[in-house]
Amino acid sequence: MLPNKSSLALISVLTLAGIDSGADPTAAGPNLGEPADRRAIDSHDRGIMPDGAGLPAGGGTAVQGKVSYDNLCLSCHGPGGLGDSGDQLAGAQMQLTDEWPEKTIGAYWPYAPTLFDFIRRAKPMAQPGSLTDSEVYALTAYLLYLNELIPEDREMNATTLPEVKMPNREGFIQVLD
Repeated sequence: MLPNKSSLALISVLTLAGIDSGADPTAAGPNLGEPADRRAIDSHDRGIMPDGAGLPAGGGTAVQGKVSYDNLCLSCHGPGGLGDSGDQLAGAQMQLTDEWPEKTIGAYWPYAPTLFDFIRRAKPMAQPGSLTDSEVYALTAYLLYLNELIPEDREMNATTLPEVKMPNREGFIQVLD
């Protein structure tokens, strides 16, 4: 059987990129990095599901999170999360269905646990993945507080974070509860 056009295109791209599925991974190649060891893989293999499955132990409040925000996030995201060189995180005046939508946490994100997951994996920008789980819970709480979704003293943890109903929860897909 002859390959179809899509298969030929994929084979061409892989060949041009120097990728051969049967090649020895230790052989000379494009030198795109080093093989990851088990510790490095395990440190990144910790996804959080929208329903909160996978959330770790720990907890924090917006009061605690403001301290971390001021030290780590303020320079990019501005006072109160209103934006600067980084995205606006709070204070949306227009929702996604308005003429000029603002993609803030409160207006855009459908699930609070995925906010935790993003912060833990990607922030702070200069040292992603360096925050403790309690620091991430506290930052998440502060950002939810700025978006008027939780009170300032409400602790976010593996139990309470999935309980936060985001305003755009049904804005992407139909939720089957």
